[in-house]
Amino acid sequence: MKPIFLLTLRQLSSRRRLLLLILLAALPVVLAYFLTEESDFGEGFINVVIDGMIFAAILPIIMMVLATVAFGHEVEDRTLSTLMLKPIPRSRIVLPKLLASIAIGGPLVIASGVIATLLGPEGNGQAALAVGMALFAGVVTYAALFTWLGLVTSRAVGLAVIYVFLWEGILSTFVESIRYLSIRGYSLSLLYRIDENSYSVLSDRVLSFPPALVGAVAVTVVFFLLTVRHLRKMDVP
Repeated sequence: MKPIFLLTLRQLSSRRRLLLLILLAALPVVLAYFLTEESDFGEGFINVVIDGMIFAAILPIIMMVLATVAFGHEVEDRTLSTLMLKPIPRSRIVLPKLLASIAIGGPLVIASGVIATLLGPEGNGQAALAVGMALFAGVVTYAALFTWLGLVTSRAVGLAVIYVFLWEGILSTFVESIRYLSIRGYSLSLLYRIDENSYSVLSDRVLSFPPALVGAVAVTVVFFLLTVRHLRKMDVP
């Protein structure tokens, strides 16, 4: 597993890609800095920076950029067969791919959210901790989904963009029942349940703790297993 993990880290951490991801992660921090003197830690800041930017855009975009290409280099270069010929369980190929995306995207996303929260008006350690924990859950869940998508189709990025902005961005905002099938919905619900005082503005659009936690775990496990299953059955030249 370790060689696959290290190889994937090198593949995903190209200078251009990392620069793009760092710039994306910096946007909420910059916005939070300029909003500090103009608003309070209430509806405006949470809706615009925390929910609208970090959870609805920065988190899924960063994980999409990374996870959809976790298998991309091997598929494009036709070197996936080298991995497939190794006498190891397919789960031990998928897991390091998944972990590599999390290892690169997780710190960027979590640092962005935590720093933005601390810079925000009346930001505090408990609110920042809640953001960090909720974002970690989102990072893992999106990584599992987008790793599977990147393996099953060559149009993974386009489909991921449609999913993020249509399903997660629009439909989950206006259709309450979709939140039960939304990674953004799970993450925001965990955020609120961890620190209900700081994020009380979210109270009317979040799930209870058990469905949010079970949903995040279930999506992660299901798409991990689907990726393993597809890898076992796919024909590799």
